[in-house]
Amino acid sequence: MALAGIRVIELAGLAPAPFCGMILADFGASVIRVDRTKAAMALDTQARGKRSVALNLKTPEGVGILKKLCVQSDVVLEPYRKGVMEKLGLGPEKLLKENPGLIYARLTGYGQSGPYATAAGHDINYLAMSGLLSRLGRHGDKPYSPLNLVADFAGGGLTCAFGIVLALLERTRSGQGQVIDASMVEGAAYVGSFIWKSRAIGMWERGRGQNMLDSGAPFYDTYRTADGKHVAVGAIEPQFYLQLLRGLGLDVADLPPQMSPDGWPELKRVFEGCFATKTQAEWSRIFDGTDACVTPVLSFDQVSSHPHNKERGSFVRDRGEEESPRPAPVLSRTPADPCLDRDPRIGQHTREVLEEYGFKSHDVERLLAAGAIEHNVPEAKL
Repeated sequence: MALAGIRVIELAGLAPAPFCGMILADFGASVIRVDRTKAAMALDTQARGKRSVALNLKTPEGVGILKKLCVQSDVVLEPYRKGVMEKLGLGPEKLLKENPGLIYARLTGYGQSGPYATAAGHDINYLAMSGLLSRLGRHGDKPYSPLNLVADFAGGGLTCAFGIVLALLERTRSGQGQVIDASMVEGAAYVGSFIWKSRAIGMWERGRGQNMLDSGAPFYDTYRTADGKHVAVGAIEPQFYLQLLRGLGLDVADLPPQMSPDGWPELKRVFEGCFATKTQAEWSRIFDGTDACVTPVLSFDQVSSHPHNKERGSFVRDRGEEESPRPAPVLSRTPADPCLDRDPRIGQHTREVLEEYGFKSHDVERLLAAGAIEHNVPEAKL
């Protein structure tokens, strides 16, 4: 795989950092998640392909182990607030002195500088600070956060993984590592560059929920079908719009002009009435094979059995029969090969990882006895 041979130390965190680590693991990196000892359960739902080491970072021995793991690795992925690693004596300045080729990725909400650098927050706060939240939502309603996808995962985990790969690529030329300051506010804003830069051409001159791509346009929205399900419509281009009308049994001459916002409310009412007359499956049969840009809004239960996704193998099941998306994108020569084992328990791989990083068996036993590490054997299957 593309990242085979790359060693990554991921300090356990929530949502964006685990997603970043899973991306790296999916494409071949050896990702070791460092958990705290005496933790009740792992909060990492994106642990595919990772191994877990449990360290007691309240002990000098635990901190020393973490340092040894970091300086022998290619990447450190750190999700803590500014200053936490420095208090442990494991900030990037110290680690890069011992391993000049280390990529030290710091993934936080607000970044490593500025008045909010040490402030708490979540996706909705970072999205708000990026400016994007002000543009999300229906007309006449308050701003609406689309799950925690934009800041946590797109602007956070995915952007951080991209930064890590860039730094690894640059290291092949310079031999030097570097620090990545991944801010979810800035990552979310960057993901929204199209929104920012298309204001100049008038795409967002109307209020929230009244523009072409934010549910204002009737030809770019979702509609309820006769069976209580929904279809998504994205028929922007005139030739696609005409195919939409043809499938709905409508005549363009009887309707307001497509690109006239004043006529959009009436046009939306017409579309709502049409789509309510048939089931989602019936509309799929009408529009499949056309360029009307009409697709079913699939539930998680439907998505893997849809013929398109099924043929491409877009979703995979692990050995516990849990379904999740296949790694993307697909590489022709070095594709991802996702691990289908169950997610690791906290400390499941402590012994094997430490021995892999040069610790002797008697050292591991001593550290176990001292409470500096924890090793948990998976429960046997019945």
